[in-house]
Amino acid sequence: MHSSAPSELRALLETPPEEIDRTAARAVLSDFLGELEQGHIRAAVRNDDNTWEAIPWVKAGILLGFRIGTLTDVSTGGMKFFDKDTLPLRSTQLEHGVRIVPGGSAIRAGAYVAPGVICMPPMYINVGAYVDTGTMIDSHALVGSCAQVGSRVHISAAAQIGGVLEPPNALPVIIEDDVFVGGNCGVYEGCLVRRSAVLAPGVILTGSTPVYDLVNERILRRDERRVLEIPKGAVVVPGNRRSQSPFAESHGVSLYAPVIVKYRDERTDASTALESALR
Repeated sequence: MHSSAPSELRALLETPPEEIDRTAARAVLSDFLGELEQGHIRAAVRNDDNTWEAIPWVKAGILLGFRIGTLTDVSTGGMKFFDKDTLPLRSTQLEHGVRIVPGGSAIRAGAYVAPGVICMPPMYINVGAYVDTGTMIDSHALVGSCAQVGSRVHISAAAQIGGVLEPPNALPVIIEDDVFVGGNCGVYEGCLVRRSAVLAPGVILTGSTPVYDLVNERILRRDERRVLEIPKGAVVVPGNRRSQSPFAESHGVSLYAPVIVKYRDERTDASTALESALR
């Protein structure tokens, strides 16, 4: 795992846009995207103390691809598509061990998808994303740019794992190992979902969303890194809280609030934890 940008890429990032040799830059960018696709570099890494850290130069390299690219015709299958020529669809081969079921899925260049990942149609994985082994990405699900998804994660139908590409030092959305993300969930703005957590269908998490932990009687908010962290094994369901204004109270208005109703233990799998939590 590179701790700093390769010299050729670093030189490009330090060069004013109008002075960049685009032919040479494309060759450097191709090597850089290849490193991302093989998992040799990542947009975020976990430190020894279990904290996560964004890698700004990786994000800056991805942004360079947008900056030097030329809009081109990438139409296929009788349908019209136009995108930057520097960030095409990734060339996925049988030997990569990724199961992509027919039906309109796409993985962009510069995304790492480990052997054993299952992609149900239609789904989309964007540039800079990292999806580890044994994970399932169900129909109509999105893994956004630079999102980090661990092993054995289940991203259910229509779930959205948001991308955080800018600013380069901002932590992307991180979903750790063995997390269950229910249908129609949305995880955005650099939220960190720790190992084995369960998000019930319809849970929405953003950087400004307070989460009510009924078990420990506390309110979780984003920390000094502006990251909202869902604890290990937490089971989160959609809830609501009363609005305090007189107008809201007189009209019975309440606000959406995700609620932690229990914590999984080693003997409880994700489906059992969710089923008991929703009873």
